Amino acid sequence: MFPQYAKVKSAWFHAKLAKIIIENDVCDVLAEIYRSGAKSVHLDLGIPLYLYVTGKLHFMLLVGQTDLKAKKLISDIQAQISHNQIFIHYYGKRYKFGDWAEGDFTTTDGAKFMATSPGQSPRGLREEANRPDYIVIDDVDTRQRCANDELSIKLFEYAWEDLRGTFDEGSKNRRFIVANNNFHKNTLINQLKAEYKVITQKLKDAGLKPTMFLVSVPAVKDLNTFEPNWPEKTSAEYWKQKYISTPYRSFMREYMHMHIVEGTIFKNEYIHYKPRLQYRQYDALCFYGDLSYKDAGDYKAMIFAGKTGREFHILNCFVRQTSRHNVAEWLYDLVEDNNLLNYNIQYWIEGLFAQDDFVNDFDQVGDLRGWYVPVMADNKSKSGKFDRIESMEGYFQRNNVFFNSALEHSPDCRELIDQLLAFKKGSGAHDDAPDALQSAIAKLNIAAITNTIPPRTTSRKDMISKQKNRF
Repeated sequence: MFPQYAKVKSAWFHAKLAKIIIENDVCDVLAEIYRSGAKSVHLDLGIPLYLYVTGKLHFMLLVGQTDLKAKKLISDIQAQISHNQIFIHYYGKRYKFGDWAEGDFTTTDGAKFMATSPGQSPRGLREEANRPDYIVIDDVDTRQRCANDELSIKLFEYAWEDLRGTFDEGSKNRRFIVANNNFHKNTLINQLKAEYKVITQKLKDAGLKPTMFLVSVPAVKDLNTFEPNWPEKTSAEYWKQKYISTPYRSFMREYMHMHIVEGTIFKNEYIHYKPRLQYRQYDALCFYGDLSYKDAGDYKAMIFAGKTGREFHILNCFVRQTSRHNVAEWLYDLVEDNNLLNYNIQYWIEGLFAQDDFVNDFDQVGDLRGWYVPVMADNKSKSGKFDRIESMEGYFQRNNVFFNSALEHSPDCRELIDQLLAFKKGSGAHDDAPDALQSAIAKLNIAAITNTIPPRTTSRKDMISKQKNRF
């Protein structure tokens, strides 16, 4: 029916998306599909037209990055309804009035198709008695918006509150679709992924059926064979050539959903992983926490690191915008689960400001558990945060810093790495985790010397023999 679009056979993930959306009258679907994966053709055209002719769609609202882009996308549906002779042969003349250039048109049976963009309020939107029952958000993110935390959060709130709020509560059909490749941690689809994961677990715990679905598809299944996820369109040879001829960070962002930010001081090429050693094999072990005074705002960062020879291993980390109590709970859980009190480990928190309150947060958790982690406040005066953090560059540049391979997919470790890559003077980016890491490395250097180099002693006899005149 759409020969101008159907140049090759659809991929397995197109069929999966169609099955989910068609079979679930109420659903929230995240289509995390790589760039050029034909997201728009299926989610903005093929599937909504099928729902329309089967009586399951009465008001489609399409949200694009800009008004012009949204109107261009909605024009594809108008063109098919107005001019596709195969469609007209089977379903009759359905187009009534309106124009895609205005982002708004209606069919003879009362269905409405409308385009909009972020910033345009959809509150109160309806056509006679019908509110939107199929909302699709297509590639709304920009690099400028993703680079701004505040703007990214506003987009999330716009999607969650303004757009989803236009549904007629309790109505039979409520389909909410978001399509994008996941190229940055602040993309709308990435924020919704985290939210959907939490909500899905809550629904399961309450014995309710989840209605949220994620279809995540990178361009290739792995970077060894380059086996494509859409072999009907592209070959492994094509993707291998594409990979080699594209900057690594660009390929991973656009085609593999990996959030790679090129650092100015700390670069992606400095990030390496390896399995941790047994704790007893390290020359020194240390926890170091950089905890902001307020629960909101800065990140609470605690790094667990070890030193072996010239290498520094980041064994675990906590990097979140949360309360100090939650940091303490995490520390006690980690210590208990790994029997860390059996090892020679130092536990430090930055202690120049409100140190008694900070240490007390940890002791309160110990009171409840009946045992204590010996957390100490680091009273050493520090100055020049930027210079201190920048001083770690040499360790990274010489490949002396490794992240525990078990943390490769940890959100906390990802945040630590993101803060390292974003670190530069005057950037305004969060630097609590790099600050904690620098302090941990400084403590490890001192502790490793103390633990591995035996003290030099001189016997009393030798001291006497070296004296020219004892009297």
